[in-house]
Amino acid sequence: MLITCPYCGPRDVIEFTYQGDGNRERPQPASQDIDAWNAYVYDRLNPAGDHNEIWQHSGGCRAHVRVVRNTLTHDISSTAFAHGGHKSAARHKTEAKS
Repeated sequence: MLITCPYCGPRDVIEFTYQGDGNRERPQPASQDIDAWNAYVYDRLNPAGDHNEIWQHSGGCRAHVRVVRNTLTHDISSTAFAHGGHKSAARHKTEAKS
């Protein structure tokens, strides 16, 4: 599977580390709501189809990348920097490659 890093370009998945679900919202750091923290840490969805994920280009530029990947086919439809502080944070459309 190839993942297109917005900075480095297309790279093999071996250069990336999966960081988790890109849809989860973290509770406020000062929150003492145990149920909210338990849901954030332990509850996971297992969707079939397109899924927003966060990957780190750990074998390259170390950027965090937001990836939209189909969980059935592993086709990647888009990638972008996970954080908006980059000048070249334009979304890249990628071709499906395994």
